[in-house]
Amino acid sequence: MMKKANLIMLGAPGSGKGTRAAALCEVLGVEQISTGDLFRHNISEGTELGKLAKSYMDKGELVPDDVTAAMLEDRLKQPDTKKGFILDGFPRTIRQAEMLDKMLSDLGEKITAVIYLDVPDEEIIRRISGRRICKSCQASYHVSFTPPMHEGRCDKCDSELVIRDDDKPETVKKRLEVFKSTTFPLVKYYEDKHLLVTIPPELSKAGAVADMRELARKLNLI
Repeated sequence: MMKKANLIMLGAPGSGKGTRAAALCEVLGVEQISTGDLFRHNISEGTELGKLAKSYMDKGELVPDDVTAAMLEDRLKQPDTKKGFILDGFPRTIRQAEMLDKMLSDLGEKITAVIYLDVPDEEIIRRISGRRICKSCQASYHVSFTPPMHEGRCDKCDSELVIRDDDKPETVKKRLEVFKSTTFPLVKYYEDKHLLVTIPPELSKAGAVADMRELARKLNLI
């Protein structure tokens, strides 16, 4: 029998959070909730929170924590979260974590576990800086994992493959610095609460779903 699972997926950019979260959602039958999806949904639906968030984004400013938290609280009140959820992208700071604690307490909920993907910086840089995008059809490749048949050319339309500015090594290093200064302190925060579960960066030969099923068993969620 499945137990309720309120989880947080924590890790640096390029650590594989999305892949693990999707696999764990499949295993547990719960919803994955990302801040990016929350913003897109509220903005596209024209909600008051969406309009407020867009007003900051249009000015190139960060959306305030209380606006993001309000979107998340609305999402957690939806019926499809009754079995649990996996948060991806929130919290990012200690302040957001404290806001989340209060929010869940008000809802009569609590975090079951925080899953941390501990990936070395050099591996993250290799993963992200190896990405290539087709200039024409936007097909994606990776120089190590999914290389094109002909170097620098798209398999689908033969257009040039480029590296996005966000994927350049110098940009990735800056993103990692931001992660270490703002988000990494959450590792100790949740460790002190005895909620942190650290998992290895690499997947086994069995694949993401099998690995996450084994993790769920270790956490006594299934």
